Amino acid sequence: MPHTARRHAAGTRRLSEHDPERWEPAFGKDHAQTKNPTLNYRHAFHAGNFADVFKHVLLARVLMHLRAKEAAFRVIDTHAGAGRYDLSASEAARTGEWRHGIGRLLASPPDRETLELLKPYLDCVRTERGANEPGFYPGSPAIALALSRPQDRLIFCELQPDDRQTLATTVDDRRVKVLESDGWAVLKAQLPPPERRGLVFIDPPFEEPGEFQRFEQGLVDAIRRWATGIFMFWHPVKDAHETEAFSRRIARLGIPKILRVELAVRPVRADALNACAILTVNPPWTLEAELARLMPYLARVLGDDNAGRYRIDWLAR
Repeated sequence: MPHTARRHAAGTRRLSEHDPERWEPAFGKDHAQTKNPTLNYRHAFHAGNFADVFKHVLLARVLMHLRAKEAAFRVIDTHAGAGRYDLSASEAARTGEWRHGIGRLLASPPDRETLELLKPYLDCVRTERGANEPGFYPGSPAIALALSRPQDRLIFCELQPDDRQTLATTVDDRRVKVLESDGWAVLKAQLPPPERRGLVFIDPPFEEPGEFQRFEQGLVDAIRRWATGIFMFWHPVKDAHETEAFSRRIARLGIPKILRVELAVRPVRADALNACAILTVNPPWTLEAELARLMPYLARVLGDDNAGRYRIDWLAR
């Protein structure tokens, strides 16, 4: 096990009695029987769940890094969704997943240093939430817009007509373009942007097979087009063996600086979203240390019955 992974896995020992050198089964090594299936995913049912909290906390940290320099940056969200979600609507009420995600986070204040890292994300959440619980939950476009500046530019892509119409209303701003475009095609059509700095946020719904292969095929060309950009790719973990095979293929692409972080809130199962991961290419130099502070808290708060686990390691340096 790489030193980085061992160090952070040892940090999870406070969450359970598992041997830190044997953390892998928490991600389903002994549970997975099938390859990653499609999710049949409509985000309104899942808004504010543990996966949203995880991905949006990381998104906010990367955006805060980009804000640290005066030069303009570009954000491209390839699968943007509706932009914001009503947690009192029938879809979210039917699953109640937000209660085990953002609901738990808001009810479990962290220590001061962790809270400082969470503050940009939580500010976005509280702005959308308003005075009435549960209120609205911000999607990645709302968070990106809230954390951008007048000189920055944003592109949000969404194919589903109803979601795209809601998105256009949610992010009605001169800095924003909402495109009816396939998110994977955007990697060619919109790269490189005029700005040298920025982020491509890739968060597919995994409703169709082949999303892992599309990322593999598109990443090399995307990096060639925009070598200075940051790329974040979210994916479910529903089969640990398949996920590891995918990670090994990414590591062999010859692209440097790929940081992986995984979060499991329950043992991995093929028929449920219990774990997920984010690969970040060209991560901010501060991100690994920030994750070392954030992930033990997220695993403890979002995990069910002390089942929360996380991993932070490098696929390529």
